[in-house]
Order: sequence, then structure tokens, then C-alpha cells
Amino acid sequence: MNIVLLGPPGAGKGTQAQFISDRLEIPQISTGDMLRSAYAAGTELGIRAKAIMDTGELVSDDVILGIVKERLQQPDCTNGCLFDGFPRTIAQADGLVEIGAQIDVVLELQLDDQAIVERMSGRRVHEGSGRVYHIKFDPPRKEGVDDVTGEPLLQRSDDLESTVRERLRVYRVQTAPLIDYYRNTDAKYLEIDGSGTVESIRDSISEALS
Repeated sequence: MNIVLLGPPGAGKGTQAQFISDRLEIPQISTGDMLRSAYAAGTELGIRAKAIMDTGELVSDDVILGIVKERLQQPDCTNGCLFDGFPRTIAQADGLVEIGAQIDVVLELQLDDQAIVERMSGRRVHEGSGRVYHIKFDPPRKEGVDDVTGEPLLQRSDDLESTVRERLRVYRVQTAPLIDYYRNTDAKYLEIDGSGTVESIRDSISEALS
């Protein structure tokens, strides 16, 4: 079973992807993982991709799809895989069809933009330990400081509201069109409410997959 996991940044795809991968015993595959693996394995496409990235350029779709094809030929993909963060565009989705990667299930984690902004912009981090808090959902005992060390908490640049809204804008333009694309294919399309707890979302995914 080949699965595509869709959803905006901050919807919880990373957390749920690990659960799906474990439950179905299929590898979770992201573009970054594939590029690193191809380079580590010394494949021609992996070396080409590394050279492109080292110049700061984006790796072209044809190189990415070649690496995807190589990855799908690995033994751990015999029973399928979970695509996390790929494809990002309709051109990449078309490319998957061309290399013979049939998508059986599409899981869309749904969460409105305001909820995502609240979830991401409220995060605060203790730089030294990596401990993460949330000003609303999991606040520190004393506002603005780490529970353990008493040192100040930081807001990462990726979590600034302006950055989050820009990421959502890019998602709506580039990736959201995949929703209609996959609704019009033979893949089973499953919508999952991403507004609950990690556990409730996990239960909804488990029920939908069964």
C-alpha cells in the first residue's frame, strides 16, 4: 500500500506519519530522507542532487523522481511506503504516475489556518535542552522561562506568526491543488480532522485505514 500524507504545515503530519509507518510496517519516506540515502549509497542521482544542493539550487523534479524510483526498489518498500511531504506539486504527482508508483490511499490532515497559527506561533523553546512549551496549551510554570534551569525561552524564527502565514500561503498555492488532483484518481481519499489531541487523531487514522 502506497500512501500520500497531505496537510498544511503545523497540522501534525510528522507525528502521525511515524504512527502510520509503525502500524502498517512500511517505511516513512520524505524528500530529505531520500536525498540523503541516495547520496550515502553513492548513486549517480544522489551525487548529482548533492552537487546541486551544495550550490544552493533546488533539485529538479526529474532528479527527485529518479531518486524516488531508486528508493522504491529497496527491499523495505516491498509492501509499500508512506510519502511524507512528497509530492508537493501536481507535476511531481504526475511524475509518480510516470515512474509506475501507484498511490493507493491519500490521507489529508485538515486544520484551519488560524488554528495552525495559534499552534505554531505559541511554541517556545529552551535552547540548551530543546524542551518545548506552548504559551496556551503547555505553558512553563513561570512565564517566559524554562521550568528546569530558569533560563529564558525563545521563539524560533520558523514559529513567528509572519513566517507561519507565509508557509501556509505557499502551501495553498503549491500543494493544496493536490487535494482536487487526488480526489479525481483511483486512490482512496480519507479526510482526518487534525484539531484534536495526538491520540484522538491517531485513533481516527487507525479507524479510517482499517
